[in-house]
Amino acid sequence: MERLIDLVRKNRSYRGYDHSRKVTRDELLEMVEAARLCPSSVNNQPLKYHLVYEEDKTARMQAETKWARNLPEMTLPHPGKEPTAFIVICQDSRIDPNLSRYQKDVGIVAQTMLLAAVEMGLGGCMIGNFKADSVRKTAGLPDEIHPLLVVAIGKPDEEIILTEVVDGKTPYYRDDEDRHYVPKRKLEDLLC
Repeated sequence: MERLIDLVRKNRSYRGYDHSRKVTRDELLEMVEAARLCPSSVNNQPLKYHLVYEEDKTARMQAETKWARNLPEMTLPHPGKEPTAFIVICQDSRIDPNLSRYQKDVGIVAQTMLLAAVEMGLGGCMIGNFKADSVRKTAGLPDEIHPLLVVAIGKPDEEIILTEVVDGKTPYYRDDEDRHYVPKRKLEDLLC
C-alpha cells in the first residue's frame, strides 16, 4: 500500500489524458464517497456533485473550461488529450446561500477526490476558470445548485516534473518536448 506522501507526489494538475481510458460512473462515485466523508464547516454539508462521464457530455463540459492560465500561448489539453470525466463540485443554496463560506470545504473535497483518483491509477486537475451559469446550463442543474469548482478526471498522459524554485519564481512551464515543470519551494523555505 502506498503512503499518503507518495499519492500526493503523484497528484499533479494534469492537462493531458489518455482518451482511450474511460472513467466509469462507479469510479466517480467512489471519489465522491471519499469526499462525502470529509469534514464540513459547522457540518452543514452543502456541497453536491454532478458527474460527467459520457463522451458527448464530457466534450460539452470541456468547452466550458479554460486551462493553464500560465501558458496562454498553448491550448491545453492538446486536442485528443482531453479528460474523459468531470466532477462539478456545487453548493446547494437551499442548505446555505452563502457561496463563499464553504470554499475551504471545496478545496478539502477536491483534494480528497484527486487522491482517490491517484490511488485508482487516474489523475485530474482542479479548474476554477469557468462561468458558473454556463456550466449550470450545460449540466442541466437547477438554479439552487451553484457550480463552485470543476474537477477534470482521466488517466494522465503527460510527464510532469517537480523542480525547485529558482530566484523565487513559481510559474509552471513546458519545455520543447512538452514536458510540464512545476517549481516547488524547499521545505525549509516554508517554515516561519
